[in-house]
Amino acid sequence: MSPTVIFDFNKNSDIQDWIVVDDAVMGGESSSTFKLNDEGIGVFEGNISLDNNGGFSSVRYRFSRTMVKEYISIVIKLKGDGKNYQFRVKSNSGDYYSYIAPFSTSGEWQEIEIKLKDMYPSFRGRTLDRPNFSKDSMEEITFLIGTKKRKNSNS
Repeated sequence: MSPTVIFDFNKNSDIQDWIVVDDAVMGGESSSTFKLNDEGIGVFEGNISLDNNGGFSSVRYRFSRTMVKEYISIVIKLKGDGKNYQFRVKSNSGDYYSYIAPFSTSGEWQEIEIKLKDMYPSFRGRTLDRPNFSKDSMEEITFLIGTKKRKNSNS
């Protein structure tokens, strides 16, 4: 089966459907941007702040439903900054939860391969008691960077 490309970055890419979502949606003070550089590479950058219970920033892309039933993994080509991130998918963009796979970056160009069956369901930093990803389609991907600091569920 030939690969399906979800998004191909190049000098003519239209990135208007890539949306930055920072912790400001919850009162935090992190901020980030997403742009296309002169080489046609998508660049996600910014600052993470723990102020006001903040601590994350993300960039999200919603697209037409794409069938993934026949695929076992997603391959991402990226150049990170040496930090840890999460790759998230939603089978339905209206779902309140995402399926998550953490990954590390090396600071160099790399290919990250994520097995779909290893992506676990999570909502607001908490793993849900649901099966791992086994859906037939997806319509949203997200890259998220955050702190490991989590609120106690009793607070």
